[in-house]
Amino acid sequence: QVQLVESGGGLVQAGGSLRLSCAASGSSYSIIPRGWYRQAPGKQRELVAVIDSRGSTNYADSVKGRSTISRDNVSNTVYLQMSSLKPEDTAVYYCTADLPLYPGHNSWGQGIQVTVSS
Repeated sequence: QVQLVESGGGLVQAGGSLRLSCAASGSSYSIIPRGWYRQAPGKQRELVAVIDSRGSTNYADSVKGRSTISRDNVSNTVYLQMSSLKPEDTAVYYCTADLPLYPGHNSWGQGIQVTVSS
């Protein structure tokens, strides 16, 4: 059974930094972590940043210039380094992954809380 293990969230002061990690338990034949979405209370889930297997990236305008997404294909892990954090970055962050054996389907992590205090 494949799953995504998210880590690195927590409480940070405004202006601070953190790094989120998303490790896939299965091999890249079955699951490929792709990036991060987030959902703040009362809001819809939104894209934060994604990266494909070749390293091409896409960022939300709200985090562009403050965040860097990267991947380690050996460990099948995706990282999101966020800096200059703002209170509006407070949300539950969800890792998402492609399922190569099931084209068009994806997998989601359980979510990890990031809270930025002012």
